[in-house]
Amino acid sequence: APGFIPDDICVRGKPGRYRDTAAVSGPLGMARLIALGVLVSTSLFLGAAPAHAYIGPGAGFALLGSFLALFITLLLAIGALITWPVRLLWRLLRGRKAYAKAKARRVVILGLDGLCPDLADRLMAEGKLPHLATLKEEGSYRRLQTTFPAMSPVAWSSFQTGVNPARHNIFDFLTRDRRTYLPDLSSAQIRPPRRRLSLGRYSIPLSRPVLRLLRRSKPFWAVLGEHGIFSTVIRVPITFPPERFNGLLLSSMCVPDLKGTQGTFTLVTSKNGAGAYTGGQRVEVKIENGEVRGVLPGPLNPLSREGEELSLPFRLRLRPKRKEALLEINGRRLTLTEGHYSDWVPVAFKAGLGIKVPGICRFCVKQVAPNFEMYVTPINIDPERPALPVSYPLAYSVCLSKLLGRYATLGLAEDTWALNEGVLDEAAFLEQCYKHHEERERMLFHALERTRRGLVVCVFDTTDRVQHMFWRAHEEGQGPYADAIEEAYGKMDDLVGRVRARLRSGDVLIIMSDHGFKPFRWGVNLNSWLHQNGYLALKDREAGEWFRGVDWSKTKAFALGLSGIYLNRRGREAQGIVEPGEEAESLRQELITKLSGLRDERNGRLAIREVFATRALYSGPYLGEAPDLIVGYAEGYRASWEGAVGKVSGTVFDDNTRAWSADHCIDPRLVPGVLFTNLRGIGEQPRLIDIAPSVLDLFGVSVPTYVEGKSLLQAGEQAQ
Repeated sequence: APGFIPDDICVRGKPGRYRDTAAVSGPLGMARLIALGVLVSTSLFLGAAPAHAYIGPGAGFALLGSFLALFITLLLAIGALITWPVRLLWRLLRGRKAYAKAKARRVVILGLDGLCPDLADRLMAEGKLPHLATLKEEGSYRRLQTTFPAMSPVAWSSFQTGVNPARHNIFDFLTRDRRTYLPDLSSAQIRPPRRRLSLGRYSIPLSRPVLRLLRRSKPFWAVLGEHGIFSTVIRVPITFPPERFNGLLLSSMCVPDLKGTQGTFTLVTSKNGAGAYTGGQRVEVKIENGEVRGVLPGPLNPLSREGEELSLPFRLRLRPKRKEALLEINGRRLTLTEGHYSDWVPVAFKAGLGIKVPGICRFCVKQVAPNFEMYVTPINIDPERPALPVSYPLAYSVCLSKLLGRYATLGLAEDTWALNEGVLDEAAFLEQCYKHHEERERMLFHALERTRRGLVVCVFDTTDRVQHMFWRAHEEGQGPYADAIEEAYGKMDDLVGRVRARLRSGDVLIIMSDHGFKPFRWGVNLNSWLHQNGYLALKDREAGEWFRGVDWSKTKAFALGLSGIYLNRRGREAQGIVEPGEEAESLRQELITKLSGLRDERNGRLAIREVFATRALYSGPYLGEAPDLIVGYAEGYRASWEGAVGKVSGTVFDDNTRAWSADHCIDPRLVPGVLFTNLRGIGEQPRLIDIAPSVLDLFGVSVPTYVEGKSLLQAGEQAQ
């Protein structure tokens, strides 16, 4: 059954609406390039077929390949070596001027996604977070006001730009296509090349695709770069595709997997079963003479006119007594131990014309006997052979991989849907989370060692993912995973201690989170409510996902994503019927009145605290792209799984029984983030948008006039 991942935002599109993609790289002879007459386009290929997987920022679009890009990078590297003495002298001279007004030599920002102040306060009081407690005593600690809505892409966009959503253009994970009412990813726009050359069964692009970040405004590290201050930015959400600036950047949220989705896992199993998994696919195999043979599904063939799926054969020799399996794939052999992950394994799918599509994945054998089951992670873009630019410059991801080992590149690498679907158990999910966390730590400490002056920013996702998936166990206070969240907080505290030990005089440390957390026990299907109250019309009794069956000629309002309601306005939506002006304003106020204070009819609980008109929350040039209303759910409630994908059913309220048992897409006033710093005397009511101007202030850089946040610094503060 298709579904919706709140923070991972993997959504299934209407068949035929999107086209899956693949990136292409691999050795290709120059003579063949010239003979084909497509030298530039060899790195830009598009696969085409109806969508069968979760739609992500790469789905249905062309991705930039690696061969030509890495070749150009090599030439640039040679040029850099030749000009190194001149550039070094220029940097030394410019650096003196750049830091002349700086109040800090280096600023280090650790983003601990979703770290909740309520939990942090309790654990500090219990002595379980000693390093954060010390930082609180020696420096400053505040609750940090998040954004409306309290959603990761919105919050991190405001963090990096210092402006409200109407100025950076990110309002949710999703936005709607005004023509079709279907969802579009809000953060990136990727469009295929317009011209293609057909050669038999091949289809070769002759023009470049469009790969564009939709987040507007300018990150504060780009402003610093314009003033000669260097930055290293690691895995901050909504930085894909990466932008040019004076520094190094590794992208995060919305980087797709090799299939062009936001993460499609594979379950290889000898068990007979039916149905697909939300967020994954099933491959059935047979055990014959102690062996298992099968194929690993890959991306669609980017060179084929038919767009068939590429696959990679594998063989496993089973050793039940040892609980092991010997895997042979892609010319590699490795031993897999039951219940443990392999290292990252390079894989390459043959597309034709000597072209291979490279990626990496991990394997985890769940059971060797009597039945065989193996989980395969989503196939990540290989950072050593990036088929898509996941860093700036492109060579940065390659260098990190060579120095530190291969690592996850998928925007949201922790496979929450595999746990939701029971494909992974809790132990395997936690192991995956902490493997990714260790990768991120290596990157951070490498950056701290190399970036002696300037800015270092690194975001860690572990706290967010563990709270999403283990809150129910935390609340119940029993079972083997009752302490999983506290353990995650303890690991973050230990990280803070090790970072503090590496600080030098003049360094400023900022620990922050984009939002907090609350339980998610019950779902609200706003589209069902709108239908029952006469605002959304159906052609039949129910509507399928993504509004299939909605009668737009009679619909006044609809909900899309996790918090937004749109009016079906004439002149804006393709089949709009609500007149702009007085009629739209009257409908807006009517919905606010009826939905604010809405109670769950089954138990009498408050489900919606308040509904907000975005025109009262935001101001800026992109206000017209925002939902008309933002819904502030009460604690315990959130948009239901069905409602989030535009499905209209007979019920408004339902129980949330998934492992995903906590969330933050509620009234933002209930889920503030945290702010710790070794600075004293910061403002008493800091906001997320205040971080950017504060960092600019620390480096003595004038804050641009478009920035709405205010510096939190006060005269005489010192790093402790």
